[in-house]
Amino acid sequence: MTEAIEGLAERQEELVIAEKKRVALSYLIGAWDEAVADGVDPEILAHAALFAALSDLITTYGEDAVAGLAERLPERIRAAEFTLGRSIQ
Repeated sequence: MTEAIEGLAERQEELVIAEKKRVALSYLIGAWDEAVADGVDPEILAHAALFAALSDLITTYGEDAVAGLAERLPERIRAAEFTLGRSIQ
């Protein structure tokens, strides 16, 4: 019974995290669209966003952990993990 309760708690936490990620992405897409409307090139935004994200991750987890994450990016990109229809709401 305890395992079932722990499993349910883990699943609920996963759902909370997934919702927070959805909300965060929605904010970022809104800011992105606003910057593009103001004339900022998407490529420049992408570089700035990557810099900001990597800098924050490095501050939180350190260079080695973030380098490990970056090493796995090519396979994750090819697996379409970051392919997105812009319909986040």
